Amino acid sequence: MTELGFQLYCARNFPPLADVLKTVGQAGYTKVEGYGGIYATLDQASLTTLRSDLERNGLTMPTGHFGLDLLEKEPEQALLIAKTLGMEAIYCPHLAADLRPTDSQGWFAFGQRLAEVGKRYQDAGYTFGWHNHDFEFLPLEDGSTAQEQILAGGPQLAWEIDVAWLIRAGADPLSWIESYGKRITAVHVKDIAPAGENLDEDGWADVGHGTVAWKDLMVALRRTPARHYVLEHDNPKDLDRLLSRSLASFQTY
Repeated sequence: MTELGFQLYCARNFPPLADVLKTVGQAGYTKVEGYGGIYATLDQASLTTLRSDLERNGLTMPTGHFGLDLLEKEPEQALLIAKTLGMEAIYCPHLAADLRPTDSQGWFAFGQRLAEVGKRYQDAGYTFGWHNHDFEFLPLEDGSTAQEQILAGGPQLAWEIDVAWLIRAGADPLSWIESYGKRITAVHVKDIAPAGENLDEDGWADVGHGTVAWKDLMVALRRTPARHYVLEHDNPKDLDRLLSRSLASFQTY
């Protein structure tokens, strides 16, 4: 059975982290995905404490999100984080709107930049790649998309596919999985509420309680090299509900 992990960003509004880790472990999860807000500024001792907190709750952190600034400007810190917390894969998760290129050439160059950044981490034994949102799938002036250009500019980049963001952009996830499946090494598993529902949760839903055809998608995704499936909901109002209902649904796929 494919295991479902949990992106800790989902629980940022339910501090403290120690309680979150306990809740996640008790809900039946064994893996979490980290993000910069919980570890970017920690020293060796604090990172070791976090590793102990994970282990105490039966959790590992095989994947993590790292901001581009940290990856480019503080590689020693990024490597310290990844090594201490026991990660296998590092994903750059976002690019702020005011920093985004506006044409295909710019996005191709950004892919080259990511590839150059990633060499250090790949040489250290980590999978390195990009995690998408929705803006990467909007058509550019030449009809291509930023996602295509990023992956073309960085042919060695892995892809952590966020299927629900892709769908929100109006793209066809099965087509993208078919075309770029060999690049997919991790998957964000999230769901979209029916139109007009869950507005207090930014229109997201617990997995299996929305409109994303996860059963069909999992058939396609299992043909890819993806090793990590990570539950995400960008703004849940009930953490226990998200964890329990999503895991129950995922286990049927």
